[in-house]
Amino acid sequence: MSTVLSVRVKREFKEEAERLGLDLRAVIEKALREEIAKARVERFRKLLEDGLSSMKLRPEDWVEAVKGSRQER
Repeated sequence: MSTVLSVRVKREFKEEAERLGLDLRAVIEKALREEIAKARVERFRKLLEDGLSSMKLRPEDWVEAVKGSRQER
């Protein structure tokens, strides 16, 4: 399913994109997909940092613990 998104861009961007034959929908969807992925990673990183901080663990300690548990297998 899709939805309609209306956005204002500078006229010269739209005209240049049309001259170059760019598929604006594909460009916008790709940019949104990339930004969503970045935001998810950043949100996860922040949650992880907050969780480690609440347990009074440094990220380096956590990484070492994970590596150690992998080596035990």
